[in-house]
Amino acid sequence: MMRATAFATVIALAGCDEAVPDHLRIPGGNARLGARIVAERDCGVCHVIPGLRGARGRVGPSLAGFGARGYVAGVLPNNPDNLLWWLQDPPAVAPGTAMPDLGLRQEEARHVAAFLYGLR
Repeated sequence: MMRATAFATVIALAGCDEAVPDHLRIPGGNARLGARIVAERDCGVCHVIPGLRGARGRVGPSLAGFGARGYVAGVLPNNPDNLLWWLQDPPAVAPGTAMPDLGLRQEEARHVAAFLYGLR
C-alpha cells in the first residue's frame, strides 16, 4: 500500500520534463515510469526523494536537485551516459560504495535517469 501511495505522490512530479535541459534528456526514458521504478525499488529507504512520501533515507545523499548536480556519486561528471552506467552497476563505478546493484535493466535505468534529471 505504501508503494502505491508513494507512486501516486511522485507521479505529479514525473511529468515535469520540460525543465530538463536538452543535453540531459534520456532517449527512450519516461520519467513517469522512472518514478514508479524508484518507488517500487524502495529507493526512499536510503535517499530523501522530493515528492515521494516516506522517502526520508539518510544512508545515501538526498536526490533533491539531482538534475542540477555536477557529479554522479561524487566520481563521474553528471551526464546521461555516466548516470546510466551508475544506475546499472554502482559497485563497478565506485568500489566500496554503499549503493547496491539494483539489477536495473538498461530500459529501466533510462526511465529512472529521466526521473532523476527532472529533480531540479
